[in-house]
Amino acid sequence: MAHAFTLRRRFCFTCFAFAVFSLACGNGPSFSRGLYRDENASYRVGLLNTRWERVFVGDQNDLAWRHPEFNAIIQVNASCSPSMDIPLRALTNHLLIGFTEREIQEQKLLPMAGREALRTHLTAKLDGVPREMVFDVLKKDGCVYDFSLIAPPDARFSRALKDYLSLIAGFRSRS
Repeated sequence: MAHAFTLRRRFCFTCFAFAVFSLACGNGPSFSRGLYRDENASYRVGLLNTRWERVFVGDQNDLAWRHPEFNAIIQVNASCSPSMDIPLRALTNHLLIGFTEREIQEQKLLPMAGREALRTHLTAKLDGVPREMVFDVLKKDGCVYDFSLIAPPDARFSRALKDYLSLIAGFRSRS
């Protein structure tokens, strides 16, 4: 009888462990060799050099990296919903919430992944700290993709910009 109880307990433990493992490894987001996937979006980005450290910012974006030497952040996010059929300029303005003293240096439409993306290069302050940034916003296949680089407004921004442009040059959406 004790043997049957032990077998039953092992079976229950094995089932429980399998269920926990399945939930933990289920449909959560994944990123490997430039390919990001979650339950709503799948896309590829160019790879950054190893000096860019991946950071996790909860539900704020899909992907983010920081470069300690440049004091820069690169972020990528996809939002997929039919309700996101909003003009690119309005979507970009949404990304600027919280920034003050905004000065747009340049704003233009560029080809990206077979569509037009809006690139906005500006300087602004975040909590009184000057920043230079570039945002690229693209709508494709029912998703809005936004990319951003934020860094101090000096030579570090220019150096980080090269890596950012390489990352977005590798962008491909995967329907």
